[in-house]
Amino acid sequence: MKKIFIILSVFIFTTSSAISDGHDIKKDGFLSKNFKITELSTIQDPENKIILINNHGQNNLDGKQKGCTSIDQIRNRVSLVDEEINGKKIMLYILCAHKIEGDMGKMWWFSKKPYVGKSKLDKRVEQNLELVEKLVSLGVPRKQIFVTGHSCGGLTTLLFFARHPEKAGGGIAYVAACFDKLSKKYKVKKKGKDAALAKFKKKKPAQYDLRAKYNNEILTQLKVPLLAFTHPKDSFEGLTSDWLDKIEGMNRIVISEDYTLDGKKCHTLGKSKSDKWPVEDGHEMDQATCFQYYNPVILEYIASRI
Repeated sequence: MKKIFIILSVFIFTTSSAISDGHDIKKDGFLSKNFKITELSTIQDPENKIILINNHGQNNLDGKQKGCTSIDQIRNRVSLVDEEINGKKIMLYILCAHKIEGDMGKMWWFSKKPYVGKSKLDKRVEQNLELVEKLVSLGVPRKQIFVTGHSCGGLTTLLFFARHPEKAGGGIAYVAACFDKLSKKYKVKKKGKDAALAKFKKKKPAQYDLRAKYNNEILTQLKVPLLAFTHPKDSFEGLTSDWLDKIEGMNRIVISEDYTLDGKKCHTLGKSKSDKWPVEDGHEMDQATCFQYYNPVILEYIASRI
């Protein structure tokens, strides 16, 4: 195992801009420790940078949405910024996909029509590939680029490496899910996974089929060692995520069994320390400040891939 040298430092960019309108992050770019956005072109000394591409979640499976991400959702990723691994400094790139729409659009979720064309997830994978190639053209070594994501962004991450295994150094999926609150709505704990998924198939056959298609693609095509975090109380895929264990090279970590970690109750923190609230869904555990307990694990994984 490679030794990890963690050095806290301050990296100041030029041409930076503050996040506008409170907690919201509204555009692509590198995000600093103090939540300032800088453009892709500002990268300096690219051969000594490690880039974490962040793919946010989405509140509409195939349609556009109002916002990109927010401070509370991204705080833990920002905690990794400026850490150093073997002399290479981590940078975080926020990749916004809120303006992307799939070919069938937001109303498809309420339809029973089979999906035809490219879904929003397909287009998000392409968006990541375009960014990776741009970073490489700017001088960042491919092995030092990591695709990561939360929720639908986590599923995007898994699909990216199923389709483009050699294009980036590695990936991290945080509570990957994109097809409704399966665990909660279909009562997986009470009825069992098979019965719950059968009910989902009956109610939303087209959505069931697309989920099955993506899961099968990931199971059969993903060969790159990845890191995935899940939680049993995730209302989306918490009790259906054991399929990830079947993927070659996958390191799946169950965050915790409840809403505590390392003996501490977990909270999500907003823009200030006084703006906090308790975690009430395992789908949010990777956004709770207690999740920084896993930062050494994440850094170790990154070190193993570069």
